[in-house]
Amino acid sequence: MLVLLRPDVAPLQAPTAPKAAQVKLLLDGRYGARFAGELCASRQQYLSSRVELAAQPEDPDFVQSVARQHAIGVTSGQKFLLATWRGVPVTAFAASFLDTSVAIFTLESSGLRRPADLVGKRVGYRRASEGEVVFDAMMAQLGLPRSQITKVPERDSFEALRAGEVDAIVAGIDRQPDPSSPSFVRLSVIKPQDYGIHVPGLVYFASNDLIHDEPSVIADALQGLIRGWQFAYADYAQSVPVLVGADPARLKSERLRFELQQLRALVLPTGGRIADYDESRWRTLRDILIFAKLGEEDVPIAQTVNYQFIRDVYRRSPDLAAQGAWNEEK
Repeated sequence: MLVLLRPDVAPLQAPTAPKAAQVKLLLDGRYGARFAGELCASRQQYLSSRVELAAQPEDPDFVQSVARQHAIGVTSGQKFLLATWRGVPVTAFAASFLDTSVAIFTLESSGLRRPADLVGKRVGYRRASEGEVVFDAMMAQLGLPRSQITKVPERDSFEALRAGEVDAIVAGIDRQPDPSSPSFVRLSVIKPQDYGIHVPGLVYFASNDLIHDEPSVIADALQGLIRGWQFAYADYAQSVPVLVGADPARLKSERLRFELQQLRALVLPTGGRIADYDESRWRTLRDILIFAKLGEEDVPIAQTVNYQFIRDVYRRSPDLAAQGAWNEEK
């Protein structure tokens, strides 16, 4: 009998597909309540494993960095729009804060409660900031004489307000001291939104290359971010520990809860949907930036702001629009 022996040969294996490259989701600031939706989306695994979250604070060219890294970013509407006017190839596709987080604070004991009360007073602010631009636009909208207001640069701290160095400050609404703080003092808050100034607060954007080459990554990330914000506000008892876990040495539960409460209306507007912005806010932002002589609209808004991703996500997943558990404070 003839026996044929076959040499040992390794079985043929199908070639494996190359691993898809990671996509960075960059935050223009440190981990905290301002980025609660992004942190919850990442830590609760609502984002694709391809999307890698990273804070990138103190980057003066943040928008350009996002474009260069073919990434997704979160920054103020003002920073984004000014960068696009300079030709940075990025497109906005949604918002995390649907309105500005800027407010004007006075000591309650001062009796200054309306914009008109600030005429003849000293107002602390930060130069070329969103706060300065929004404040000037509000005063101009109301026809109040800005020349009769003494603007004090780099005196936008609550310490300066409490010490009497200024009569009011322009600051983020989440920066105010909470009632448990030793520096707490009763404050009056003037919100630009109450006087007709509505502009995008924090916006989501991405490099044009990423949007063109991998639109599904943008759509999936946006859905995950919406779910992240839902989780953040559905029940603080669950979300705050998740947020603290992102940076336990720096983030404290009570402070996070307080900041989330201050920012809530910017994320969950009455009658609105998470992340859903509108064209009128962009037009207002454009107008006040030109009014402030910070730039000229070299690239039209229509070329740099996309509304289709947010529409498609809500059409594909109508359950995302259901308000349910986060209607009430938890």
